[in-house]
Amino acid sequence: MNTLVIVGHPLTGTFTRALADSYADAARDGGADVRVLDLAATPFPHDPETRDELRARDSRDHLPAVIRELIAEVEWADHLVVVYPQWWGTYPAVLKAFIDRVFLSGVSFRYGKGPISERLWAGKTARIVMVMDSPRFWNRLVYRNASETALSRATFGYCGVKTIGITRFTPVRFSTLEKRQGWLRKAAALGRTDAARGRSRASTPALVDA
Repeated sequence: MNTLVIVGHPLTGTFTRALADSYADAARDGGADVRVLDLAATPFPHDPETRDELRARDSRDHLPAVIRELIAEVEWADHLVVVYPQWWGTYPAVLKAFIDRVFLSGVSFRYGKGPISERLWAGKTARIVMVMDSPRFWNRLVYRNASETALSRATFGYCGVKTIGITRFTPVRFSTLEKRQGWLRKAAALGRTDAARGRSRASTPALVDA
């Protein structure tokens, strides 16, 4: 299974990246073909220069080369894993910019006559891994699970990508080394699970709220 791990943090050397690496290493050991796309180390124009850069209906030639390369990375993947910190109840600007520039009309979806899109990335799966300081109950009751809902439904779902799991590591602030090591082990376990699912081609499991 081709797996693309997207690190949605604007800085390098973070615990978010460590979680991504733990997942990726375990998935590779399990037989998956894994690439890690660290947005902190991947310069790309966050803002389009023209409205045409927000769509690619007939051609992609008008898009910047780096954007075409990022699209190709996502299209290569059977499985997407997005690892990011929750900031202000959602996710960092670099991850939003990546979505805006890559999940384009004519690439990941086509508009239909009504509210339902033609889902061009149907068949892909995704896993969401987030770190935060908010308690789970606060994230659910006050923030209404805003970031993961936006990703799993408004973004992935609209393009046909099925989210198979959401994992929340919290609270990160003041967490102990022992606690973080446990989270790294859990990220590795998720990588092994997804690699095994790819090998067996089993039916997609239900959404997990961890």
